[in-house]
Formats: sequence, structure tokens, C-alpha cells
Amino acid sequence: MPRSRHGRPALTHPETTDLDLLDVLHALADPTRMTIVQTLRADPERACGTFPVDVAPSTLTHHFRVLREAGVIRQREDGNRRWTTLRADDLQARFPGLLDTIAAAYDRPEPA
Repeated sequence: MPRSRHGRPALTHPETTDLDLLDVLHALADPTRMTIVQTLRADPERACGTFPVDVAPSTLTHHFRVLREAGVIRQREDGNRRWTTLRADDLQARFPGLLDTIAAAYDRPEPA
């Protein structure tokens, strides 16, 4: 497996044409991952440790991996930090309206 210059496994991201709807839906089905996505919709790029989630670092790493491998986010390393961006344009190109529809459903209050 290719390694980054920091010795960590190199980050891989699927091409836009390879994004799979079921993988994207699975990635967006988790509340923690949706919090990450909603945060990135408001703030286009963030360092990995700055998301408003209450999970262990190893669990957060897992959530980032699921989102990255589904093609929902892109990550890059800069020094000893890892930066995360939402692949909104890629998702819109592959599945028009999907991200907005899911985000709207996520923001809607639960029926009483």
C-alpha cells in the first residue's frame, strides 16, 4: 500500500464517475457522518480534529474513512494536519440534488 511522506497509508479517493449511490447513502446514514457533512457545507475546509462531534479519535478516523471511500469528502495532508473538504461538486455532478435532499431531510425536525 502506498504511504504518505509521514508514513501513514496514502489517502485514496474514488473518481467522480466511480461514485456508487449505495455507498454514498450508507455513508450519509450515520448521524456523526452527517454532522461532519453539515459542518463542511457551512465551512468548506476544516482540520480533522475541529469537527463538533463527541466521539473518540479512532472512531472519528473511521467516520472520515467511510465518507472518503464513498466519495463524499476529500482529505489532504499538510504538515502534520489532515484537512477535509466536502466533494459537493462531484456529488452534484454524479447524483444531482442528492446531497441537498438528504441535508434538508436531516435538518427537518422529527415529528412529534
